[in-house]
Amino acid sequence: MSGLKLVRYGAWAAVAALLGVVAYVSLDYYRGGKDGSVIAPLASIGGPFTLTDGSTGKIVTEADFKGKPTAYFFGFTFCPDVCPTTLAEVQSWIETLGPDADKMNFAFVSVDPERDTPEVMRDYVAAFDKRIRPLSGTREQTDAIIKAYRVYARRVELDGGDYTMDHSAAIFLMDSDNRFVGTIAYEEDPKNAMAKLRRLIDNAAS
Repeated sequence: MSGLKLVRYGAWAAVAALLGVVAYVSLDYYRGGKDGSVIAPLASIGGPFTLTDGSTGKIVTEADFKGKPTAYFFGFTFCPDVCPTTLAEVQSWIETLGPDADKMNFAFVSVDPERDTPEVMRDYVAAFDKRIRPLSGTREQTDAIIKAYRVYARRVELDGGDYTMDHSAAIFLMDSDNRFVGTIAYEEDPKNAMAKLRRLIDNAAS
């Protein structure tokens, strides 16, 4: 088994405890209370951040995403499989949602600030959907949001002096008040993913 595969398996083990909490939170949130209300999030995930939106070149914070539910995906542009696959899925969700897609924020956050400049992020995400906001920052800014969202991200050295990034593959879902409510797993059943997104949108409107 290759070293890279071992590291990847280690990444899944590292986030197993988090995903256990996520599953419980997600179940309660998407099921809703007996009166249809949203169950308060149980995990402290999320918080203040400062990044650059590559699509506009402007500095943004968590306050810019308040007022609409948000789906955050953490990855990097040199990712060979997980990131392009997930962004293609997000693109399909946006298309399926139709006009309702404008009632949500979608963001791709880089965990590789050394290579993912705002311009690189802008050009990469433009290949999918312009409504996916490409966010990146300095190493300090990146480390801060990784810590706040409890994202697993690790640099993995490769032969020849190059490197890749191992990282959490789930999409983090926040409500319109920037509170964490659950995740969409990597390659989750599209019907389940859409149900979660529509639940987010419906709760924001109620």
